[in-house]
Amino acid sequence: MKDNISSSPILNIVSRILFAPIIIFGLYVQFHGDYGPGGGFQAGVIIAAAFILYSMVFGIKKGETLVPIKINQYLMCIGVLLYAGVGVVSIFLNGNYLDYNVLASDSSSGQHLGIILVELGVGITVATVMIALYHSFASFRIKDD
Repeated sequence: MKDNISSSPILNIVSRILFAPIIIFGLYVQFHGDYGPGGGFQAGVIIAAAFILYSMVFGIKKGETLVPIKINQYLMCIGVLLYAGVGVVSIFLNGNYLDYNVLASDSSSGQHLGIILVELGVGITVATVMIALYHSFASFRIKDD
């Protein structure tokens, strides 16, 4: 079975051109999420979509060279640990779990910092899990008996 490699030069060129703007838009959604619509989940899906597009056009093997499986697994863990770590730090600073007020001297600054860190953890986790799911399903082959 073919490895989803596109022989279309138009798809190759367009996907290479769109890769960076999709990532930049995902980062915009990530860091604009505490001021308006958006945030970690949406940004994670958008960023994962860029890597999935690349894998769909150039093949799973080339897609896995962009984000190797081990790096992807580490990033999944880092995202979850970042989310949970903000909560644990809040507890150590005599607050409740995910109580952002205690993260800075000013309550408003603490909430802003906490939301950014938690949303960053969510974004990293969602992006890496989406990439892992796509690569798992796309590389699955049914064995003939």
